[in-house]
Amino acid sequence: MSWSEYAQIVVAFIVITDPIGAIPLFVSLTANQSDAERKRTADVACFSVAIILVVSCFIGEWILKVFGISIASFRIGGGILLLLLSIAMMQAKVIAAKQTEKEAEEATGKEHVAVVPLAIPLIAGPGAISLGIIYAEKVTGLVNTAFLVLSCLVASAIMWGALRLSMRISRVLGQTGINIATRIMGLILAALAVEFIASGYKVLFK
Repeated sequence: MSWSEYAQIVVAFIVITDPIGAIPLFVSLTANQSDAERKRTADVACFSVAIILVVSCFIGEWILKVFGISIASFRIGGGILLLLLSIAMMQAKVIAAKQTEKEAEEATGKEHVAVVPLAIPLIAGPGAISLGIIYAEKVTGLVNTAFLVLSCLVASAIMWGALRLSMRISRVLGQTGINIATRIMGLILAALAVEFIASGYKVLFK
């Protein structure tokens, strides 16, 4: 793999987890927590995200084989899901694939929100898991696999920093600044989604 491909993987995981876009959700879900509790929630959530992403990279392809799904078909399906997520991001919305209105209402009343719904499905949701599976199929060799795992950890670390500084970032950027950053990430994600759909289409419909 080239350095540009390495960079694409890192950027893709950062974009799909959307650290800036997760800040309003985190602030809302931890509104009744103290500063210490909020930091603890950020720690647990980001640790859970790292585990989810890494595990999806290693067992995702095996799951596809069990259900008899070709990676080309999954690229198209995953690409469509990522495209829907990117459209929602460009509209500064939370798509139903991540969280429905009823789930949002239930989450508001929960005392422990770090793993569910924060880590999954809000941060490491279907789109992030799909991304891990798609990239896991593309990489070969120990070095590339190690870099894929490192990319998951880097994205989780950046998310951890964003959530830890969520109150400061939200005050500096405001809702408008957060929406602008989310829309830019949505645009990048849309381009990646089209790449996945096109590559899957080439293999499936030769």
